[in-house]
Amino acid sequence: MRTLNVSISDIEFNKFGIKNDILNFTDFVDIVSKELTRQNLNMCIDLAERYGLSKMTMEEITNEVKSVRCNAKNRN
Repeated sequence: MRTLNVSISDIEFNKFGIKNDILNFTDFVDIVSKELTRQNLNMCIDLAERYGLSKMTMEEITNEVKSVRCNAKNRN
C-alpha cells in the first residue's frame, strides 16, 4: 500500500468535518465528492435564478420536459 500526503488548511479541515489526520482513500474521495456535489448544486441554483427557472412551478417544469421530449421524438 502507498501513502499519499495532502495538506489542507485548518479552516478546510474544520469545514469538511474531518475528525482524524489519517483518512483512507475511500473516505477522502467521499469528502471530495460531497464538496463537488455541493458546489455543482449551488451553481445550478444560481443559473436557475439567473434564467428565471427557479420561479417555475412543477407543472410548468413537467410541461417543458414533455415539450422537449416531444420535439426530440419528432426530429428522429
